[in-house]
Amino acid sequence: TLARKVYNHVDVRRHFDCFAWVYISQQCKPREVLLRVLMKVLSPSKDEKELIENMDEIELGRTLFDALKEKRYLVVLDDIWRSEDWDILKPAFPRGRKGSKILFTTRIKNVASRADPRSTPVELSLLTDDESWNLLCRKALPSSKMGSQCCSEEFEKLGKEMVKNCGGLPLAIVMLGGLLATKQSLAQWEMVYKNIHGHLKGLPHQDQNGAVMNIILVSSYNDLPYPLKPCLLYLGHYPKDWEISKNELIRLWIAEGFIPENEEFLMEDLGEIFLEQLIDRSLVQVSRQGYTGTNVKTCRVHDLLRDLCTKKAREEKLLEIIQQSSAQIDVTLVERMLRRISIHPSERKVHLKGKHPKLRSLLLPQNETLVEFCISNCKSFKFLRVLTLLKRNVEKWHVSNEIGDLLHLRYLKLECWNEMILPQSIGRLKSLYTLYIKYHTDIVIPDAVFKLERLRHIVIKRIALFGRGFRLRLGFTSKNIETLKYIMVDEQPIENNEVLRWTNIQSLGIVFTRTEYVKPILILLTKLQRLGVYNGSKMMCSANGFLQLESLQMIGLEELKEWEIEKGAMPCLRRLELADVDSLGMLPEGLRFITTLQEMILTNMSSSLKERIKVIDGREGEDFYKVCHIPSIHVF
Repeated sequence: TLARKVYNHVDVRRHFDCFAWVYISQQCKPREVLLRVLMKVLSPSKDEKELIENMDEIELGRTLFDALKEKRYLVVLDDIWRSEDWDILKPAFPRGRKGSKILFTTRIKNVASRADPRSTPVELSLLTDDESWNLLCRKALPSSKMGSQCCSEEFEKLGKEMVKNCGGLPLAIVMLGGLLATKQSLAQWEMVYKNIHGHLKGLPHQDQNGAVMNIILVSSYNDLPYPLKPCLLYLGHYPKDWEISKNELIRLWIAEGFIPENEEFLMEDLGEIFLEQLIDRSLVQVSRQGYTGTNVKTCRVHDLLRDLCTKKAREEKLLEIIQQSSAQIDVTLVERMLRRISIHPSERKVHLKGKHPKLRSLLLPQNETLVEFCISNCKSFKFLRVLTLLKRNVEKWHVSNEIGDLLHLRYLKLECWNEMILPQSIGRLKSLYTLYIKYHTDIVIPDAVFKLERLRHIVIKRIALFGRGFRLRLGFTSKNIETLKYIMVDEQPIENNEVLRWTNIQSLGIVFTRTEYVKPILILLTKLQRLGVYNGSKMMCSANGFLQLESLQMIGLEELKEWEIEKGAMPCLRRLELADVDSLGMLPEGLRFITTLQEMILTNMSSSLKERIKVIDGREGEDFYKVCHIPSIHVF
């Protein structure tokens, strides 16, 4: 969209101090809007985040006002429907520094006009016939086919007839292009044309624009290969305009059984292929890309497509969304025999009652910190594959021993705002593929977790005080782990050669208690692609080390004074992030040899280091030559 292009434009990003994009919709919730804006403009620490999340609407408004009053900010309020909603939100937004802007997107002209009567709203006109045809060509006819028969007179005539039915609506044209891109022959294009024309026949002209959008959406869904259909419908469980993590989505698809086992591909790789196909068909939008500019980090679906997904998922008994406004939701679903439920409560407590013999998944896509989710008896959910649980108001959460009865569980996400103690019975979850845990003060993890042979992804994060990991126990026997975050390493795993079992790790977050443990561990991880390192005073990246590493993140290394990179180290590195590495006075000489580096992010680094790489009035800092080959450098 135009608004998103403006928001992401490089000159706009340079002009403003802080940014926030918040989706409003017809059901505007002022407290939630203020909370989301504040989180984005402040980037709070974990402790600050907890305080902010406990504020009421008035406190949030005051805090946001104070946070913005000295800044030049850009805030986008996307899809606002009522002027009254803006009247409620407006007091939280000060004038700020000169040049601050609030950008509305709305479907109702009066809302935009009333917000600022002195400015003229930008009204996006419908596309002309020529513009519509050009857009369809870009989507339906890849450049490799532009000289082939696909641009013949017959294709053009048929395409222009279809694009006329879109009424100049860009979304309809893009969706039609995604559908036609999979059709190679004129006969296939004719079938699409007949389908659209047949549904529109007899409809009054004024109703055709709305109808054609729905026809194209339904046709695009029906045209999907069977394995892609549940993958698309599953996206409907996320709230509108939700930014969906690619990694989380693919791991959920795997847990749900949507990704078949394949001798040629790993399931994660096949999940990537499925997502790429949905993107190529214009059914999924790329939200954020990785440092290469191609790798998808997050995605989203248009709200019209999401409506189709939720409707179809309900019809096919794939998924049901439960949304109620009461302070405590008691959900009893015995008669409905649902396989998957996604709960979107507006308040804090949800209780699931009764027996649910066919239930496979309990999903909480909303900000889990607003929800406490309770189940009465694990034995009532014995076929669960996906489970999310949260406890807030307990000093110590002894996770029920009955969780070990969920023998089919593949994806488990647990969050506790205090101490969490996992039972030994978790070692019975032989099908577990992904374990994601967030805790606040302390955690007890039984050794049995690290003996689960099918476990691929372990993420154990502390909500506050970043840079402290859980201590890895001896007896870590699983050789299949690909993701391991965040662990603390001392002499025990070194002396017992435990690291030799980590041969398949691709993504690692690690805290070292002593500097000398760094090299013996990391040098052996030949498949490592993403690395986050915390603590330590010296770092050596040896020649021919980290051959597959694409992303390196070094955070909170307050004592790091020496960092050496030998020529030939990290030959595939594309992204480098350093934050709160206060004692590092300069970047290593060897950085200039890493020609693959695409992005470098420096946050809260020493002023001397930043000065050495700056260019001021055409004068280069003395270390600028080390980083001049990097296309994108961000210094905060």
